[in-house]
Amino acid sequence: MARAMRIAFMGTPEFAVPTLDALIAAGHEIAAVYSQPPRPAGRGKAPRPSPVHAHAEAAGIAVRTPVSLRDAEAEAAFADLGLDVAVVAAYGLILPQPILDAPAHGCINVHASLLPRWRGAAPIQRAILAGDAETGVTIMGMERGLDTGPMYLARKTAIDTKNAGDLTRELAGLGGALLVEVLARFDTITPEPQPSEGVTYAAKIEKVEARIDFTQDAEAVERQVRAFAPWPGGFFEVQGERIKLLAADIVGRSGPAGTVLDDQLTIACGSGAIRPVLVQRAGRGAMPPADLLRGFPIAPGARLS
Repeated sequence: MARAMRIAFMGTPEFAVPTLDALIAAGHEIAAVYSQPPRPAGRGKAPRPSPVHAHAEAAGIAVRTPVSLRDAEAEAAFADLGLDVAVVAAYGLILPQPILDAPAHGCINVHASLLPRWRGAAPIQRAILAGDAETGVTIMGMERGLDTGPMYLARKTAIDTKNAGDLTRELAGLGGALLVEVLARFDTITPEPQPSEGVTYAAKIEKVEARIDFTQDAEAVERQVRAFAPWPGGFFEVQGERIKLLAADIVGRSGPAGTVLDDQLTIACGSGAIRPVLVQRAGRGAMPPADLLRGFPIAPGARLS
């Protein structure tokens, strides 16, 4: 189906923006963009539109922000769009069956994992935390189950030492390109059912998880740092202040877990140690540890929690 398609795009965070751009660049007709409603943000807590909402408005595309799609009025408005397909990328709302059924060719999801591994809300962070060697993007047809639909295409990438922010940007670009490929070949691609083995679930990230657990080995701590960078930011507390740890290296040192070992802020873990590369105090920008220590001394022997 190489012709231009009439599409509703449904997405909310920055991850989804490259997919919307890819659809526009490929010449598809965007009938409407759906995004979650504006949320209070900033010091004044004024409602702020999502990245997808703001991007679509700047491109002159109509944006809809229903609180729910589970009512007859929302379902009728969606059906009235006369869609070929709906594209979903990190939208954040459940699509009821009438929404899934409304487009002529159903709904297609851009999911940031190699399904069936890491179905769910936070596949990028969970892949890093688990120490996976690779991840990727899967384009799948949507059904009622949580990320259980048949797969059109998938592309892999190595995780290496990338943090969640790095990986999100990479997978966002990969997902947009892969989706356009799927739509261009829609008549000739037969989606395949997901394997029944290897299923894992990526639960939503809770801020409490970002407290660094120095009783883990240094490799696990370093993964925790990368998984939560830039958001919500792995952190420890010392002298009554919370310090975010945004990047760290593994070093061959040892000591009681959570103890500062030297004047470079090297921190002992359950096994091995990490040396911070980038840290952040509340209300400040990210900085090297040396800059932090000049204004906020943390002596060797200090215990971090």
